[in-house]
Amino acid sequence: MWSGPRNVSTALLRSWGSRADCTVWDEPLYAHYLTRYQPDHPGVPEIIAAHETDWHKVVETILGPVPGGKAIHYQKHMAHHMLPHIDDGWLAGVSNAFLIRDPAEVLLSMSKVMETVTLQDTGFADQYRLFERVREMTGETPPVIDARDIGTDAEGTLRALCAALKVPFDPAMLSWPPGPRASDGVWAKYWYGNVNKSAGFRPWRARTEEPLPDRVKPLLAELTGIYEAMQLHRLTP
Repeated sequence: MWSGPRNVSTALLRSWGSRADCTVWDEPLYAHYLTRYQPDHPGVPEIIAAHETDWHKVVETILGPVPGGKAIHYQKHMAHHMLPHIDDGWLAGVSNAFLIRDPAEVLLSMSKVMETVTLQDTGFADQYRLFERVREMTGETPPVIDARDIGTDAEGTLRALCAALKVPFDPAMLSWPPGPRASDGVWAKYWYGNVNKSAGFRPWRARTEEPLPDRVKPLLAELTGIYEAMQLHRLTP
């Protein structure tokens, strides 16, 4: 699952982690990404020390047997972690899906935890690059889901996603016990406060009452164009 930060991607990780037939992996390429590019993120040295930094080894595990002997290996990827020097041939060996979110909501959320936000930090351009690459490699359009649809109709959206991925829908995906998980990356203590309080997907609500900070407004037009291009392909609940 390719997304950008602040896209309810961790809630979706919890959702898939609630399935008895599924093992989940939280941002496999993050530590490697941080060895090449160090944004204004908390805990960078700790993340590099605790997680695999060799992308070759990460990809080996991605394509290897599913841990725990489960049927499904769900991986939560940030699109911008797939840096250009990483051989993307492995994408043909997995089922790729894409999680998008309204850029105004993403920028507002990111501005609360990062003083400086760049195009690369949002992952939007990299997500679209990967989307087009998967289409080119497979000759098919991979499934795209929108965070807003999850917030308005979680079951309908997840049923559509599971159908597109050719796996059965499991009602267990709609709820989970609050709290952290052993599968969370060490960065969880900085970013996962809200999701650790959750027991299911929160209903979507408009955030029009909270204005975007001026420092992120210049990104909005470019991100909106990418978002709208991908939204043309989104699965409807």
